Amino acid sequence: MSGAPPAALRPALPGDTPVLAAIARAAIFELTGEDYDEDQQEAWADVAGDEAALAARLAGQLTLVATHDGDPVGFIVLADNRAIDLLYVLPLFTGEGVGALLCDAVEKLAAARGAKSLTADASDNALGFFQKRGYVPKSRNTVPLGGVWLGNTTVEKKLGE
Repeated sequence: MSGAPPAALRPALPGDTPVLAAIARAAIFELTGEDYDEDQQEAWADVAGDEAALAARLAGQLTLVATHDGDPVGFIVLADNRAIDLLYVLPLFTGEGVGALLCDAVEKLAAARGAKSLTADASDNALGFFQKRGYVPKSRNTVPLGGVWLGNTTVEKKLGE
């Protein structure tokens, strides 16, 4: 890619759910192979790619979509102004500033709304990304999903510092 961040951020629309589910599935299958085995990836992708469940999860939460030439290339969900619930970027756009653009936006929004910190349950492959942004590991978690267990790390960043 060009190295330039996407042209725009916009709120998610109800019709975005299929493409957001596809972005999540692509990210899981193409970016997590070093940290999770095939069974873990399948279980995770089945949950993340369930459009009805995703639409329900997004309802009532702030979801921002990053676009490149008008097409969605990533998204982030801010839950209860306290936590990054979901963050996925199309594999082709990783390392291009999309994840940073999305995080910057929700960190600023959360701080403007009075949040003192944000947390995220970072997958093993995303942990380094969050740590580079100033998130500090707080706890290691093992999550049951579709008959397998996935590890992640709860991280927290103080805002306004």
